[in-house]
Amino acid sequence: MSYVDGFVLAVPKQKLDAYKEMARKAGAIWMDHGALAFVECVGDDVPYGELTSFPRAVQATEEEIVVFSWIVYKSREDRDTINAKVMADPRMPKDMSEMPFDGKRMIFGGFRPFLEL
Repeated sequence: MSYVDGFVLAVPKQKLDAYKEMARKAGAIWMDHGALAFVECVGDDVPYGELTSFPRAVQATEEEIVVFSWIVYKSREDRDTINAKVMADPRMPKDMSEMPFDGKRMIFGGFRPFLEL
């Protein structure tokens, strides 16, 4: 079974093109180091729920769009090895404060699939 890192974040609409460019570069780095898949999705049908929702989870404002993304690895061990290589890669930005989104509101985590069809 594979292993998946998942992410949900809010990107200012005026910075969406910059985010997409950053994601393309980051995706190439992850794939170069062995990730099986790198997927970035822009919210299209993500209503603001009364109690819970993707926008609420990342405190998205009207000026922001929700992005949902994931990276697939062969295993947790591969993920740990690949992420270490990615973080050491000189192509990765060193100053995270220059990202086109607020990283403090990003939700992320690693997941072990229990079903793959």
